[in-house]
Amino acid sequence: MATSSIFSNVKITDPKKVEAFVEALDASARDPERRPTGAVIPLVNDIDEIRKFMAARISKG
Repeated sequence: MATSSIFSNVKITDPKKVEAFVEALDASARDPERRPTGAVIPLVNDIDEIRKFMAARISKG
């Protein structure tokens, strides 16, 4: 399973390595390398727009 490596115990005893690990976590949270590649799909909250969409979907099928 791909996520099994996430769930493991980490034991770091060297204070310098602990500091480096924490700094790496902080840097990762501040400036993640991964950026969304596509546009975010807006949510439709308007009841009338939802009804139009569903009506068009039903009439096509």
